Amino acid sequence: MAVAAPITCCGNLAAPVLDAGEAAATAELFRALSDPARVRIVNLLATAGGQLCACEFEPALGLSQPTVSHHLKKLTEAGLLEREQRGKWAYFSLSRDAVDKLAAVADLKGACC
Repeated sequence: MAVAAPITCCGNLAAPVLDAGEAAATAELFRALSDPARVRIVNLLATAGGQLCACEFEPALGLSQPTVSHHLKKLTEAGLLEREQRGKWAYFSLSRDAVDKLAAVADLKGACC
């Protein structure tokens, strides 16, 4: 199974013009966040201030381990999360680049009258 390349460039939605590549990369970012459980995972990591063990997401989300693993894999493949293996446990954190991309994409201040 082919692994999708991480998102490399996103455009600020309030930018004067998004080229085709920026628009595609931005759409991929939103696609990775298109599930409420994935948004909650990103929120949990953002508020945790560091790494979380994969086992901590199950009770927090009320989802089964296979479902949590699926969502973590999708977010990791998209480049939004970093994964560190420690023995049999996997720890996840937000990618610094992803945080910067999310901030740039979501920066719509001044876009509306």
